[in-house]
Amino acid sequence: MPYCAQLPANPAIRRILIIKWSAMGDVIIASALFEDIARAFPGREIHLDTQPAWQPLFAHDPRFQQILVVDWRNRRQRFQQMAIWLRQVRAQHYDLVIDLQCNDRSRLLMTLLNMTGRRIPYRLGNRRQLPYNIAPAELPQPAHTIARSRAALEAGGIPANTPRPVLHIPDTHRIHAQQLRAAHGLQPDRYAIFLPGCNANGALKRWGAARYAALANRLHHEGLDQVVLIGGPDEVDECRRIAAQCGSWLVNLCGQTAILDIPLLCEPARFIVANDTGTAHLAAATTTPMLVLCGPTDPRRVKPLGDNVIALQAALPCINCYRKTCSHHSCMAMLTPVLVLRHLRELTR
Repeated sequence: MPYCAQLPANPAIRRILIIKWSAMGDVIIASALFEDIARAFPGREIHLDTQPAWQPLFAHDPRFQQILVVDWRNRRQRFQQMAIWLRQVRAQHYDLVIDLQCNDRSRLLMTLLNMTGRRIPYRLGNRRQLPYNIAPAELPQPAHTIARSRAALEAGGIPANTPRPVLHIPDTHRIHAQQLRAAHGLQPDRYAIFLPGCNANGALKRWGAARYAALANRLHHEGLDQVVLIGGPDEVDECRRIAAQCGSWLVNLCGQTAILDIPLLCEPARFIVANDTGTAHLAAATTTPMLVLCGPTDPRRVKPLGDNVIALQAALPCINCYRKTCSHHSCMAMLTPVLVLRHLRELTR
């Protein structure tokens, strides 16, 4: 089968599997691709293969008729997990698999599927190698994950142009977000959202509590009613440190929001300031202006989707080092609150 095809026009494709495991940020980015796929294949049955942690993000998503989950985190049960995956996928008789993960495990699993007699006719990935029979000729380097995946979709004749993440959020989250806004008096365009954390293993991606507090105080002094902190369990201490340096006008919602509450709180905000963190990708499902502060990670690879999102990074030889430890952390120190404030003004003009 050739490396190019017009898959949406093929009536033989009735049931489709999309593979996307990865981290939360990558899965949220991929939701834009899910939208492209759903639009290209109206009336077809689409299933999503993801990790258990991300299943709630898509549990009420009308784009998917079924969600397959296998927990790949437990390495001691690797062979058992592979057997479960193969059994689930064999039972579905897919006509097309779109591999948006494209790692060693997904390639191995699809190869094993072929070897065990359940060959999927159309196998789309982002590189010209087995087990894929539809793939792009080449990819730009370095490439944002979305560029690689869009190139793969376009190789199959699937238009890939959705500009930002697309999430289908149940009414229960809308009600909770409204309750939080009412409880804290958050008025549209009168508050900012800060996403100051990241997972515990990526501490160098944090701008720092003192800088976030200094920026919050400056914004409030200039007339912004409130600043809202949002984060998860790994970020509780960071948010507390910021709140301790600010007044009662700062609203600390760390630990009080479900994942799908976050876009609903971000949409009415005047702007968002974030580290390179998974919640920034959730916020990118809105049209609210967002400034993402990057240091050890490459904004060409990690910036959230959307023309309302700008990444700010210091000009240093050591940027994009992806290190876990550093003696000076200059990449973040050079992004002073004054510099960030100047870019926020430009972003929101």
